[in-house]
This record gives sequence, C-alpha cells and structure tokens, in this order.
Amino acid sequence: VQLQASGGGLVQAGDSLRLSCVASGRSPGDYAIGWFRQAPGKEREFVAAITWSGSSTYYGDSVKGRFTISRDNAKNTVFLQMNILKPEDTAVYYCAADRIAGPHMSDYWGQGTLVTVSS
Repeated sequence: VQLQASGGGLVQAGDSLRLSCVASGRSPGDYAIGWFRQAPGKEREFVAAITWSGSSTYYGDSVKGRFTISRDNAKNTVFLQMNILKPEDTAVYYCAADRIAGPHMSDYWGQGTLVTVSS
C-alpha cells in the first residue's frame, strides 16, 4: 500500500485545516488508516485512526474534541479535519496503514506533510 499525505500549511492559532491521505496499491480499502505527528525534538505521537469500514475511530488525548478523522473508500482517501489549532499542534503529520487501527499502526507509512500553527 502506498500512502500520499497532503494539506499541510501555515495557519494561525484557532484556524482549521484538513489533511488528506490517499491510499493506492493492493486493496487499500482493506486497511485501517491512522495519522501520527512528530514535532522537532519530540517522539512520534498518535493522533487518530479509523477502521477500514469507518465504523470506529480513535483519537489521541491531545486532539480529542478538536480533530475528526473520516474516510471515503470510493476515493481511497482518509481525511483529518483539524479545528481550533494550537501552536503545540505544529508538527510533521504522517499517515499510516495497518490491519488494526490504533496507536501501534506501522505496516505502511506515507511521507509527511508539515503543519505550522503560529500564535
């Protein structure tokens, strides 16, 4: 499975941004997709994940209530809607695919997209 993330950019605190992750290759719709982020000097952090059916979603504590993950299997695309962005959300965001959704996803990774939130 190949993953292509996009949608990052420079925004101000309080703004919204939507990231996209397009999956391609062999049966991408069979995989759960997750978002992770890594800020400079920090460890990679789990952000959100969604099962292949879209029936279950999971979120990291720092983004609950502000971020929403969704998927459109017809387009093999997963979205991460990020609202009320904070400077601490600044990071490179990566999407990942795995058979099981959650913080330990690791089978496939896309390249990152940079999100910068100014105060």
